[in-house]
Amino acid sequence: MKKLIEKKKKLTSDWFKFLQSKIIDEFQLLENGITKKNKNKIKYFIKKEWKKNDKKEGGGNSYILSGGKIFDKVGVNQSTVSGQFEKTFRSKILGAEKNGKYWATGISVVAHMKNPKIPAFHFNTRFIVTSKEWFGGGMDATPSFSDKKEKILIHQKLKTVCKLNNKNYAIYKKWCDTYFYLPHRKEARGIGGIFFDYEAKEWEKNFKFVQDLGIAFINITKKIILNKKKLNWSKKDKEQQLYKRGRYVEFNLLYDRGTKFGLNSGGNIDSILMSLPPQAKWK
Repeated sequence: MKKLIEKKKKLTSDWFKFLQSKIIDEFQLLENGITKKNKNKIKYFIKKEWKKNDKKEGGGNSYILSGGKIFDKVGVNQSTVSGQFEKTFRSKILGAEKNGKYWATGISVVAHMKNPKIPAFHFNTRFIVTSKEWFGGGMDATPSFSDKKEKILIHQKLKTVCKLNNKNYAIYKKWCDTYFYLPHRKEARGIGGIFFDYEAKEWEKNFKFVQDLGIAFINITKKIILNKKKLNWSKKDKEQQLYKRGRYVEFNLLYDRGTKFGLNSGGNIDSILMSLPPQAKWK
């Protein structure tokens, strides 16, 4: 049993590392393409590595690209950590109630775009082991301007991934809509996507679903960015985007479970808060 768990840990952590490199390569190509006439102005991902502590409890790395022609700020985090939750937090994590021990690996991506006509994207997938083991994650988009065709495209692609893996898209969509909601504003953060957690049965099938979702995230974001990267925008459009980003900040600091998990599992503060945009406004 222990050997099987260790094999699962290696397979998942290796996948998330590979996916991180794949996303970085694809996003860098998009950034390079918009500034290819002047290579001196190309912005590149900068890597930052971190270790949880000196107890051999893992760590991770963050790749961040800022101030680009496509990306105002995009972060691609990957981490593999272990340890023991504080007693006050154990009851909130499946299987951690007794001793609080955990092992977790995953990837998280947040992309804030320079062009206000292109939505912000969020994606993460993870595998967590306590006395239980499960997959979780999802993808969603937060546009500053309504685009029905774009919304249909995103949801159709996600629905296809779910269908190919015998997952209930309707349940995942509703879960996403419920999760990415700001109660104090009485409004959704964006146009949703899918969100899932505690997928504990049929490990091999769940792992394949997580892999397929990672590749779908790349394909969806690339298609939308390429479709919209040359759209004109005004200072007024940028203002609207910055106000929308304010809502993004509110959600991530007040409600996001990933933020809370990272802070309570000894994660790197800069990596946890990389989801915050470089600029935001409030009225």
